[in-house]
Amino acid sequence: MDYFCLNTGLALSWISFLCMDCICKRFGAKAATRISVVAIGVNMICAVIFWVLMKTPGQWAAYYSAGEPVTGQMITAGIDSTFAGAWYVVLGSSAAMLASSVVNSYLNHLVGERADNGRYSGFAARSLVSTCIAQFVDNFVFSALVSHVFFGWNWTQVIICSFTSMLIELGLEAVFTPVGYRISSAWEKEHVGENYIKFRNRVAGQL
Repeated sequence: MDYFCLNTGLALSWISFLCMDCICKRFGAKAATRISVVAIGVNMICAVIFWVLMKTPGQWAAYYSAGEPVTGQMITAGIDSTFAGAWYVVLGSSAAMLASSVVNSYLNHLVGERADNGRYSGFAARSLVSTCIAQFVDNFVFSALVSHVFFGWNWTQVIICSFTSMLIELGLEAVFTPVGYRISSAWEKEHVGENYIKFRNRVAGQL
């Protein structure tokens, strides 16, 4: 099992891609990409805030239940490192999300132009195809930038992790794709974001 690797990003990553698929279906690839960029920016700001908080003198509540000061200091240091995170993990995950967001959004749009028939099958086709490729990109970029450089993974591990994680994430999204279809359909029926769509179409018509 030396070459079977996974990363914990698969626990939540598929949710981001399902959200992008819903946004892309209703508002287009540019909107989905812009939302992802905003989310990355918010994540970076939160990471900086946590880092600053971890540098603030003081002890976590767990310190006082440790019994011994040395043990308490170790607990505090562990909690600090968990919340603050490593700079290379934050940057690596941001780079991976940016690259995969662009791939997912525009591939979703391209598949949608050819396969989206307005029914669930069309949504599933554009969603699963784009997620399959974009999730591989997401895992590969992160594994190459972080796991390979800082954790010592070899390239075989990078490729296998990218592929196996993609399969699990794709399976999770496939299970919840009907939910994404209902959400995007409800947005359309309720005319959510109608002003944005009209503005986008008007600008596109002027180009």
